[in-house]
Amino acid sequence: MPTPRPTLASELRRALGRAHRRLRLEVGDAELSYPQFSALTVLMREGPMTPGRLAEHERVQPPTMTRTVSCLAELGLVTKTPDPNDGRQVVVALTPAGVAEVTETRRRRDAWLNSRLARLTPADRDVLSRAAELLKEMADS
Repeated sequence: MPTPRPTLASELRRALGRAHRRLRLEVGDAELSYPQFSALTVLMREGPMTPGRLAEHERVQPPTMTRTVSCLAELGLVTKTPDPNDGRQVVVALTPAGVAEVTETRRRRDAWLNSRLARLTPADRDVLSRAAELLKEMADS
């Protein structure tokens, strides 16, 4: 009996997963792990915050985020300063080196993706443009 054709959902899941894994290979000079880079991007987008709030954003346990933040601080990518509202807490913020790392990783990822998009026909790029819009709508719903 022939194997049934995968559903659109399965095909999209696999394609998005492969594309995501491939893009994650394009990293800046610090060669951060995905969780480390993701924490930096949250700080870049949302601004300084406590490790607990950062853990909530990343949906990880606070001790996991504490280790991530400590590693990023050792690399000089974030600073930890006392929270002015709660002396038991610290506030984590990007350093200029952290901003540069996020910017460079994004540049490399965009360059890789742009080089692949350039190989496609204008019609195929239009299809992907529409697909990107639809995927954003799905993710936001």
